[in-house]
Amino acid sequence: MDWRDDRIGSALRGENPTVLAELTSGFAVIGDVQFLPGYCVLLSRNPSAQALAELPREERVQFLADVDLLATAVERACRALDPTFRRINIDILGNTDAFVHAHVWPRYEWEPPELVRKPVWLYDGVNWSDAATALGAQHDALRAAIRRELGASEALGPISNVS
Repeated sequence: MDWRDDRIGSALRGENPTVLAELTSGFAVIGDVQFLPGYCVLLSRNPSAQALAELPREERVQFLADVDLLATAVERACRALDPTFRRINIDILGNTDAFVHAHVWPRYEWEPPELVRKPVWLYDGVNWSDAATALGAQHDALRAAIRRELGASEALGPISNVS
């Protein structure tokens, strides 16, 4: 079985190569595609829950707190690596994958003008399969930066230099 067929199970078994860190509620993973460098996902450790509301309240609150940790780490890493970083978008959709997860999307000034202020989902679908932006060794420094920030994010408090 390919790890992509069971992203949560493969993370629980230590077989998901995209895992950046294990958080209280789940796994911080870097996205399979990086057309917006730094794209990450938080996967709930509960593979049976198909929607956020299906998690018990304590797990749901912890999941949202962990989304904040991941988003903060991605923001700090991307801001340090690219001066055109703008902001973070967070999406909890569940329309395609029936398991609890949250998308953390960095946004940049270099994005096409017609998309820079729009939802990421308006990008052409080819972006999700373009080999040129697929996750690879060229993203190792970005992975390391996000991992470092995940380790530091609880202790650092508010993000500075927010524009």
